[in-house]
Amino acid sequence: MIMIRKAVIAATLLTSIFHVNAQTKQPRIGMLDMNYTVHFDLRYKDSIKIAWDHTHAMATLQGIVNRKYPQLYIFLVENEGINIDRYWWNKYRQRDKWLSGRDTVLYPDIVSVIAAYQKNIRGAVVYDPAVAATSNIASSIAGLEDLVAIRYDTSPGSLYSQVVINGPRLPVRVWLVNKNGTSLFTGRGTVPGTQRPSTGSVKNDAYRWFITNYLAKGRCNTAYGAYYIDQAWMTHPGIAARNHHTLSNHDFFVSRKGFFFDLSPWSDEQATDDPQQKAGTDLETMKEILLIAYKQNKGKKYAYLGGFPPWAYKYTQHAKGSHEDVATEWEYSKVISAYNAFKDADAINYGALANASFWQHFPLKKKYPQPWITADSLRARGYLTAEGKVNVNKRNFIIFYVGDYDASSWVSQTTPTIWDSPGRGKVPLMWCISPVLAERIPMALDYRRETATANDYFAAADNGAGYLMPGMLQAPRPLSGLPDGVQAWAAHNKPYYQRWGLSITGFIIDGHAPGLNTKGINAYETFSPNGIIPQKSPLTLLHNNMPVLRAGDDVNEDDPREAAKHILQRVRQREGAVPFHWFRNILKDPSWYVKVMKELQALDSSIELLDAPAFFELYRIYLKENPIAAAGKVQ
Repeated sequence: MIMIRKAVIAATLLTSIFHVNAQTKQPRIGMLDMNYTVHFDLRYKDSIKIAWDHTHAMATLQGIVNRKYPQLYIFLVENEGINIDRYWWNKYRQRDKWLSGRDTVLYPDIVSVIAAYQKNIRGAVVYDPAVAATSNIASSIAGLEDLVAIRYDTSPGSLYSQVVINGPRLPVRVWLVNKNGTSLFTGRGTVPGTQRPSTGSVKNDAYRWFITNYLAKGRCNTAYGAYYIDQAWMTHPGIAARNHHTLSNHDFFVSRKGFFFDLSPWSDEQATDDPQQKAGTDLETMKEILLIAYKQNKGKKYAYLGGFPPWAYKYTQHAKGSHEDVATEWEYSKVISAYNAFKDADAINYGALANASFWQHFPLKKKYPQPWITADSLRARGYLTAEGKVNVNKRNFIIFYVGDYDASSWVSQTTPTIWDSPGRGKVPLMWCISPVLAERIPMALDYRRETATANDYFAAADNGAGYLMPGMLQAPRPLSGLPDGVQAWAAHNKPYYQRWGLSITGFIIDGHAPGLNTKGINAYETFSPNGIIPQKSPLTLLHNNMPVLRAGDDVNEDDPREAAKHILQRVRQREGAVPFHWFRNILKDPSWYVKVMKELQALDSSIELLDAPAFFELYRIYLKENPIAAAGKVQ
């Protein structure tokens, strides 16, 4: 108790003395090293509780404190022995960089941080450890009412005891559990605080309470939502990497006053974390949330949803469900697409992201242009004849979709391990990164453009400025029955493509959705005129002047020789049909591509890796020369 009071007094002094630099007028940056939450001991429940409680409280506090100015920073996420948050901090702490002139305050523990920033918050929202869904609801309310999310736990040493009962004594403004610790949501009778009958599921009752009292009343910013695992993570924390509770990801969506949820997308079975519910109850709740968001966004603004199905923990065969992992990913994508929402796909393995509420204030340039290739350049490189014909001459041209970079967390974590590889720049690579990631990791996109070589070219990842299934935007729309959303999708994409100099969509995941119809392809032509790569399209097609090539194989063998053999086999299968070939790779080091091409050249020297502008421009010219291929009649 004495130590807690000392920490509070010290933090109060730090608040009054250090929060504003008198000369620069900039708020000083508070900092906390939270690495201890990543290295907890799985044998002890108390360690798991500390990892969860501290990260959750800090993420909600950051979201509030960093809403208008970047003031609070943590060190937490690790990848391959690198602390990712220190990597980014050190990069922009250098002389003449964004953070070079900022003063900092390093706090000793989370209690002192909460005390230091107590004036920025109104108190706490306390949630129920027995009803997992209330942790996500607490994150929603935290952003809407400027409250720190705290799990109810009166045991000595718990965070609740340290900051609610003792220490800063945060006033509890919203209770998601009865004050005596019993559950507010019981799955019986009427949903508390509403006129709605219980769903029979405590999980869904909790979400429907939130829908009635907050979402439906227009109290959320429905342009932002977050799909992250709830506190059920605490029962199986060792299934995936230590920081895959993804609580640190909450801060950005708290700052934007968004909504949080963790619901199954499947209609044909009970959610695996709530087997007593009627099959499809989770999906009905999700659809209700998404429909409200659609209506409040007036069908014009697309909802930005962070996160990804927690497939290792819920809703798949891993959790005794009936569906596979990718099928669950695609089903979720299909559902959200039907309601004009897309995901920034923080998927397991690289799913953790911290400090996005801080980095959202990074100053980007107005434009990041990329030049397109000219016919004279292609002719000088020997790809066009003097007459302007494609000089195929028994060649096969290939392009690599360098992915998967449709998630802020994945781009942030892999920049030091993949982008900074000494092998980058030795062969031409088409880096496919979603431009919408500039919302949460603008510094990473800026850094990659600043350090790109002549062999690094950028295209959009699936499926443009956000991951959805565009076929679900086309009327008549399955699941939702809403009006056509294709033009709204084009309007959403255009400013992102223009700012980042993009003209290629490197991959379109059609998944469980219909393929693009004429209206859908027309829409892509307005912002991606130099090419698209769908899953469900003819093998070759020239749509007006936009080249379309159906997606090829995923090539992800670790052994470069095996990867080269795979590419050669696929090229030879299509020999005589079309001399242009696309291959997708996931999180491969640039040195791997160098080795693959060396092996491939030894197997067949007629196969040539092109840079993206050369590949797509040659392919366009080739289609104009071959009317059958241009008409989509080549199989």
